[in-house]
Parts: sequence; C-alpha cells; structure tokens
Amino acid sequence: MSAHGLTYGPLGDSCIHLCVDMQRLFAEPSPWATPWIARVLPLIEALVERRAAQTVFTRFLPAQRPGQGVGTWKRYYERWASMTLSELEPEMIQLLPSLMQHSPPATVIDKHIYSPWFESGLRSFLSQHGIDTLVITGGETDVCVLATVLGAIDFGYRVVLVTDALCSTSDATHDALLTVYHQRFAQQVETVEMDTILSEWS
Repeated sequence: MSAHGLTYGPLGDSCIHLCVDMQRLFAEPSPWATPWIARVLPLIEALVERRAAQTVFTRFLPAQRPGQGVGTWKRYYERWASMTLSELEPEMIQLLPSLMQHSPPATVIDKHIYSPWFESGLRSFLSQHGIDTLVITGGETDVCVLATVLGAIDFGYRVVLVTDALCSTSDATHDALLTVYHQRFAQQVETVEMDTILSEWS
C-alpha cells in the first residue's frame, strides 16, 4: 500500500466514478430486490455529492417483453417474465431518487446486458474525456459489477473497487469475488473503502 492507501497512487483528473445499476428495480420489493442497497447507498451518495460531474451511472434495461432476446437471454426473460418492461412500472428502471437528482451533471448510460462495454458507448465516452481510471461502486458485486470490472481490465483501465459501496443478494459470492480480486487481479484491481476515496481523490 502507498501512503495514500491506494497501491498505485492517488486519483486525479483522469478518473471517474462508475456507479453500476443503482436503480429502483433493485431497491424496491421485487424478485430482483437487493437488500444491501440501503446499506451502501449513503456511501455512494457521499461520493456522488462531491463528484457528480465525474460520475457515470449505468442502468440495466430489461427486455421489452417475456421471452425476448438472443440465445440464452430468451430463456432468461421467460424465467423473469414479470421483470420485463411490459410488466413493470416505467419508473422502476430509473436511478434511485437521491442519485438521479445529480444527473445532470452526472452522465447516465443504458445497457441491456450485464456488461456496459458492448452497446452503450461507454468506452468512447471515457476516451473523449481522457479517462484511464475507474472508481467502481454499485451492484451486484457478482453479476453486473463483475462484468464491468472484467471489461475494464481487458481494456487496460486502472480499476479501484470501493468494497463497502458494493452490494449483492449473496454474501457468499460477494465475499468470493472480493477474494478473487485480491488474489488473481492484484495488478489491475485495487480494493479500498469509501473513506480512502473521499480523502484521497484530489
């Protein structure tokens, strides 16, 4: 660890906060509810309040109707028919209100799969703004955050995971993924708590 608590030094102007899928869809009573959201939300709010203009929110948009999708996504939306857009209230895909109020200046990028790297224009956005470092928060640790992190690693971004600002429906797989990041991706992924980000992002 460096004196900054970050293995590879302090954060600066080439950094953004990438907040993954903090939406009503995952916070309100539903089959996809993630109970931890309430616990991590105040920490994420604290960072967004300080860094709204340097924040990018991703939103996961389900299929329009049951059984829609390519390949296994068709089966997925047969299983989760009640979570398709035709069955949900429109506001369920929105960010949580305390976060949505910061956009703009925060940016919102939509996606229809776990990863934000294939269809959303995220990489182009980061390139246009000279970004090489991602501070990642949100959910779920073992699904959409995982897909976000692995893509960021492949594209060579410095990844800083805020461990107390990640959430999942499963303690076991959340803990397992943090172990994987520590043991297998130490050259590409740094793991710190929010206090470090708030104090060391200059």
